[in-house]
Amino acid sequence: MIYLKNREEIELMRESALMVSRTLAIVAREVRPGVTPLYLDKLAEEFIRDNGGVPAFKGYGNRNNPFPASLCISINEAVVHGIPTNTPLNDGDIISVDCGVKKNGFYGDHAYTFAVGEIKPEVQKLLDVTKECLYIGIEKMTSGNRVGDISYAIQTHAEKNGYGVVRELVGHGLGKNMHEDPEVPNFGHRGNGPKLKEGMVLAIEPMINMGTKNVKQLGDGWTIITADRKPSAHFEHDVAIIDGKPEILSSYAYIEEALASVVR
Repeated sequence: MIYLKNREEIELMRESALMVSRTLAIVAREVRPGVTPLYLDKLAEEFIRDNGGVPAFKGYGNRNNPFPASLCISINEAVVHGIPTNTPLNDGDIISVDCGVKKNGFYGDHAYTFAVGEIKPEVQKLLDVTKECLYIGIEKMTSGNRVGDISYAIQTHAEKNGYGVVRELVGHGLGKNMHEDPEVPNFGHRGNGPKLKEGMVLAIEPMINMGTKNVKQLGDGWTIITADRKPSAHFEHDVAIIDGKPEILSSYAYIEEALASVVR
């Protein structure tokens, strides 16, 4: 079932989304060679809890194998759901940092892929195109369109640039639950899928691979990697339909300001 939100609920969701944005900005200031993902995770959890939120990912999932951290940190060929470790980051890595927060009864959930030190130009292009896919998809989130219009726009731009679009993992509705209907694939056909309506809130999240679209899961039960071990990028925003048009509730402005302020 798709739950439509009223303006008051959307404003509460904006608070949760912006807490995620500010958390990712804290991470952005610390991403450099030699830093460990577990250190980034600790900073994030402290910031979220100190500001009245609850890390949404920690303990999520099957009770026999709950996710153990506050951030999903996926490095290089890891697409999503990477578990933070004590292994230091290396110059030339890329890391996708996905963060979820629950505050005031509503979830925020979005992601950003960071360069660690100096990365290869072809990897930077992957990051640039994946972020472009996100905004191109968001443009299609208007009342009267369908989910497939978002999906088609993302897939078309990614494949035009020679990249693989992950099939097994999708965006989703967001609200009082972290994952709600509808699913939002990053591939599909125009005019297909549920109709987009006023008050819908979606987490749109292109997951784009430099090589094959195929992925596989590691033995930890969480981490998804590319089948060919080539890099993957992931960007995500929380978006609401307000007055028939998409309005981004999360913000990359905090992240980009933090990145600009760091002398590397």
